[in-house]
Amino acid sequence: MAQKMSMNLKQSQNLMMTPQLQQAIKLLTLTHLEMTSVIAKEMVENPMLEEAGGESTKQELEARSQDTKEKVSDDFSGPDLIDKSKDNFEWDKYIESYNSTSSTPYTKEVRSKDEAPNYENMVSRGANLQEHLEWQLRMENLTDEEWKFANAIIHNLNDEGYLDENLEEILAVSDLEREDALELLSMIQNLDPVGCATSGLKECLLVQARALEEPVPLVEVLVKNYLDDLIKRDFKKIEKEVGVSAEKIKDAEIVLHSFNPKPGRLISPEDTQYVVPDIYIKDIGGELVVRLNNEGVPRLRVSNLYKGLIQKGKEGDETAEYVQDKLRAALWLIKSIENRQKTIEKVAHAIVKYQPEFFKKGAVALKPMILKDIANEIGVHESTVSRVTTNKFVHTPIGTYELKFFFNAGIGGKNGGIDIASESLKLKIKELIDNEDSKKPLSDQKIADILSKSDIKVARRTVAKYREMMNILPSSKRKHAS
Repeated sequence: MAQKMSMNLKQSQNLMMTPQLQQAIKLLTLTHLEMTSVIAKEMVENPMLEEAGGESTKQELEARSQDTKEKVSDDFSGPDLIDKSKDNFEWDKYIESYNSTSSTPYTKEVRSKDEAPNYENMVSRGANLQEHLEWQLRMENLTDEEWKFANAIIHNLNDEGYLDENLEEILAVSDLEREDALELLSMIQNLDPVGCATSGLKECLLVQARALEEPVPLVEVLVKNYLDDLIKRDFKKIEKEVGVSAEKIKDAEIVLHSFNPKPGRLISPEDTQYVVPDIYIKDIGGELVVRLNNEGVPRLRVSNLYKGLIQKGKEGDETAEYVQDKLRAALWLIKSIENRQKTIEKVAHAIVKYQPEFFKKGAVALKPMILKDIANEIGVHESTVSRVTTNKFVHTPIGTYELKFFFNAGIGGKNGGIDIASESLKLKIKELIDNEDSKKPLSDQKIADILSKSDIKVARRTVAKYREMMNILPSSKRKHAS
């Protein structure tokens, strides 16, 4: 068959992790205080951004001074000050334009001191990396052998998220088949933050590359074979050996830069921190009302001064191009903040819909709920819900809670009983132990039997696991302790 050269036009879709998209994702994970700090920093670096109602032009100041002058009778006589026949100002467009440049509503809610959350409720203990990974694994139905292997992996991670212990040694002492153990390891590596429990940088980046919603094969090739060449910026060598253009290599490099080489550091170490609720849930007239905490979040808008510079600037002028770039960045930041606030509000409304009894009766009425339930309710991906619930707190009529507190896997449903949330089960076990006869403490099996009478069918080892999580001694030692 004869070969010939030809030119073809082809459309294709490529995943581009732009700086703007990275910023939008980062804003989702920030706490209320962190977001206000980011906004303050952006306002310093981007001259296009200003706080609405902050500065006034010379004309505005003159107009206000005229309005504040003492009026005399002659000021109210004569023809109408406004000729309505010539009033052709397009108010609808003005309002729409004003709203489009505001990151929060104009009105500011005024709260009394009595409605503010208690200071004690603002103190929270941050989860470390191991607790964060264990919380996600509880959503899965793991056997005792699988939990033993998972704990061996998780508790041998350093602060950066890498596995310190030799994997082969952990596999050697595990009762799991090698294939099942490696499958469980892969599950742990794909938990949030993605890339933990890996043995090195290359494996960590590969796991993150394979976790992309739309995989980019070129990124995996670069991670496997050309990391050193990327560091040296030797695109010609990669282009020659891989057979792709330098432009595509640079696009893949941008995606690679969005990965975190030390994913474990994304989770704060265990310490005491002061938190500000991102959401307020109030009981008003028997109805639960969700309100965002917009205090401290400035209403952003684009500076009119720099808008004028864009209009006066000539095409190709460096100043005009600089202002255009800053304008795009400003508009994207305003849009990202609005999307963040709307997403948090949607998640809060969905939680209220799924857990209405909790806000009246407390944790004992908590129902089983996982990330997928909320994701399906509001029409987003599970990872988006995970980012929104990270380090976010809600002030409720019964206290301040982290949003992750409301997510619990169901227990007991597979044994023929009713599904119950893990937090609710803990409270029931603790209640039984608190009310037991100190001379005849309840064994784990006895507690399981009592729970089964309430149609909560759990195994003895499940009771033992949650009892140990609450640091409660077994029945034999409780008897001696009393």
